Amino acid sequence: MVKRVYFLAHGGEVQGVGFRFFTRKRALHYNITGWVRNTPNNKVEGEAQGEETSLAEFLKDVNSGPRGAHVVRLDREEREVVEGEGEGEFEIRKWGA
Repeated sequence: MVKRVYFLAHGGEVQGVGFRFFTRKRALHYNITGWVRNTPNNKVEGEAQGEETSLAEFLKDVNSGPRGAHVVRLDREEREVVEGEGEGEFEIRKWGA
């Protein structure tokens, strides 16, 4: 079953440590689509869509983050699945995009 989740990583260190690039790499590994971006309040947010088991593994990796990151909490919220165009990849976005 395909699911979509919004996630928000809070931490002592989630920006400036390659978190978005790590997240995209893990998404590609698990065949997850969606996006990730830094927020102006030093968090990292995104949406991820994929098979339920792959999504669970992906979110475990995001909760750990890359080397040098420290995730204090990873909030998750289910969203409506997006079908069709625009869901072919996982992209890194800039704030406001």
